[in-house]
Amino acid sequence: MRKLAVFNNVSLDGYFTDKNNDMSWVYNVSPDAEWDVFVAGNASGEGVLLFGRKTYELMAGYWPTPMAAQQMPEVALGMNRMPKIVFSNTMDKASWNNTKLVKSDPAAEIRKMKKESGPDMVILGSGSIVAQLAGEGLIDEYQFVVVPVVLGGGRTMFEGVWERLKLKLAQSRTFRNGKVFLSYETAA
Repeated sequence: MRKLAVFNNVSLDGYFTDKNNDMSWVYNVSPDAEWDVFVAGNASGEGVLLFGRKTYELMAGYWPTPMAAQQMPEVALGMNRMPKIVFSNTMDKASWNNTKLVKSDPAAEIRKMKKESGPDMVILGSGSIVAQLAGEGLIDEYQFVVVPVVLGGGRTMFEGVWERLKLKLAQSRTFRNGKVFLSYETAA
């Protein structure tokens, strides 16, 4: 059975976007070669990337550009190479290469995909998709990078989740730039 993970950056006060839906605060940290290797390693893996419309538009507007290829070549290569799915009822087509547009219910689609053979899946950003799928018990692993910043407001990935999610720590790693990677698996 295929697994579904979430990978998101969060502020110390628990937000993945600020009050203006901006995520540039994620990059305002000291340079760290170990962090760069970690990020490049994640991008070199296999899997299917899942997005909601807002995150998809941000990613599709940056990763295929020459600027992305120059600033983060390994990550740009991985992001452009990997298959992608965008969940949207308002988009007519997906323009980023290797992208499938899904207009149906995300939970129903993920239930179907988890039963199929294929690589594991990871949601990037996409708080509304995370909340929908978390509420349905469809997410197997939550990976967070805690960024050393307090935003004072913004959006949490779990808006709309009304039941307690029981998780267990699977992995943690601290980087010199102050970021902390945390991985939680769903507990039985």
